[in-house]
Amino acid sequence: MNQRIHTEHHEALAKLLSAGERRLMLFGPPGIGKTTLAASLADRLSKVGREVHCLAADPGMPAFGPPGAVNLGVWQQGEWKLETYQALCSLDAARFRLPLIEAVGRLARQPGQSTLLIDPPGVVRGVAGSELLTSIVAAAGVDLVVVLVREGQALPLQQELEALGADVVRIDASPLARRPGKNSRDRERTRLWDSYLANATVREVALARVNRLGTPPRKAPEAWTGKQVAFLIEGTSISMGEIIGMEGNSLQLRLPAEQRLSSQMLVRDAVRDASGLLVTSKRFAESVVRYLPPSDLVPDYPQLQEGGFRPMVQTGSASAVLMNGVFGDPQLHLRLAHQRRSLLFDLGDGARLPGRVAHQVSDVFISHSHMDHICGFLWLLRSRIGERENCRLYGPPGLAEQIEHLINGIHWDRIGDRGPRFEVSELHANHLRRFLLQAGKPGLKARGMMPVEEGIVLDEDAFRVRAVALDHGIPVIAYAFEPVLQINIRKERLHARGLEAGPWLTELKQRILTRQMDSHLSLPDGQCETVRRLAEELTLITPGSKIVYATDLADTTGNRDRLVALANGAHTLFCESPFMQKDASQAQRTGHLTTTACAEIATRACVSHLIPFHFSRRYEDAPWQVYDEIAADCSHLVIPSSPTGSR
Repeated sequence: MNQRIHTEHHEALAKLLSAGERRLMLFGPPGIGKTTLAASLADRLSKVGREVHCLAADPGMPAFGPPGAVNLGVWQQGEWKLETYQALCSLDAARFRLPLIEAVGRLARQPGQSTLLIDPPGVVRGVAGSELLTSIVAAAGVDLVVVLVREGQALPLQQELEALGADVVRIDASPLARRPGKNSRDRERTRLWDSYLANATVREVALARVNRLGTPPRKAPEAWTGKQVAFLIEGTSISMGEIIGMEGNSLQLRLPAEQRLSSQMLVRDAVRDASGLLVTSKRFAESVVRYLPPSDLVPDYPQLQEGGFRPMVQTGSASAVLMNGVFGDPQLHLRLAHQRRSLLFDLGDGARLPGRVAHQVSDVFISHSHMDHICGFLWLLRSRIGERENCRLYGPPGLAEQIEHLINGIHWDRIGDRGPRFEVSELHANHLRRFLLQAGKPGLKARGMMPVEEGIVLDEDAFRVRAVALDHGIPVIAYAFEPVLQINIRKERLHARGLEAGPWLTELKQRILTRQMDSHLSLPDGQCETVRRLAEELTLITPGSKIVYATDLADTTGNRDRLVALANGAHTLFCESPFMQKDASQAQRTGHLTTTACAEIATRACVSHLIPFHFSRRYEDAPWQVYDEIAADCSHLVIPSSPTGSR
């Protein structure tokens, strides 16, 4: 059958269902009207004496029952009444489609002789859509598929629909059908979850007494808090609740009063966030991995290559790229927004940076002088021949002498006064010792000492760089790039005034940063206004997004405390994670962190994004194992995409 029934003719569709025991699946994208149609059909059928059940199979936005589950309900007195559910502990139907399909199959066996309506997730494209369509039809014994589409549009997944062993009916969606916005969906989902937990009591579960299924955190208490959990007996869900805290090795959770615990506990990625909304935990930070580097940041290299993935973060103040990937020499290139200026954190192999960028590097922050962190200095040295401006280098005690030795290893008999110039600042406790040196000129020239307050080694109008000393068997330094403000231009207001974007906006931002609020600025339309008025009308000013860089540190209490203090509340923490837990003895011997230590530091520091790097090359063939181990203890892990998006 391949009929076309208009939305105003729901009665005809109800007749198809009343003809016998039928199992109908509603198929279409989000916001197309599946849930509304299911309720309309159930109401019509109930009025002619038919019992109607529904499987609400969209865990992210179920028509009834707790979110994070597939729910089975019966139509009674004009609404769905929840009978039972099968927990997924995830709102992401595409990612956890196999558990969802198994849940649909388990619940679809229960309604017996009644009509069964299935309201599935609105995933109608790609591999996930194809698998969900064909598998749900098979698992639930569907014999009628109703496809909702907007008038004039083609059927989604038409080939898959034609291959189904079920009747397929097309129905025009109402032109008024709209998908609610993300904020509305989050609030409605949270309302359903809060309603489910309305009579909840606090219970305690000892982790040692339960088998943890799914993708549970491992240790960090912060990683457990807010997680949705379920308890199972032989695969059947008997209860769902929410973790509210962890003390020692026991979890405190809220569970409806009449529900019970078991020895099997399921945890995935549904979590109540800091704002109180039930959402998917951000294992992948989309804002980081979606942006492509500017053309002057990265040469035309493929994403997967020697050195592995190269994650990038972009904020309103800067872009930062791990140039040599997660397996290569450490080198973070931070490009200041709207400026021809770069900062480098460590000087690993510099082959991937264009030579022209070397002339725009104003400051280099070196963690320590092991080979893989400083070997790129020769690239910088060569690239800056003829550059008359000083390049400032910061690092631990002894750095100036080590830089001098690297320079003196080269004959400079033909350089004249064109040798690159460097100002080297060594961090000694609460002060910087500064030196000047130039290639082709003999000796270090002491520039005296400068006090360091609160770890700030560079302080400018737009940003500061803060440093903290750590232990790696030798002194190492971790750094935080801290923009003072993040100034965003409100483009809609710019457009409303008929103003063209241009260099004057950069000047406006600079004057805001330097607090020249009463100065006047000329606009493209010939007018002249105060910076204060323009800032109020055209900008949105927020605190700056901190980026922290830390590598080569032993897992000690002191190192953890100092790094957590530096990284507290950071937008992004680039943190080394050389060894998996199975190689913890090697990490201890060499003064490095494990995956677990990296994750726990990031979680404790409440960073928004964790980008691990400096992986041991022993894991080059299985990098996802490293990421999975970190993800167990940190819900804010960033995993860079492969070229195909596959794993």
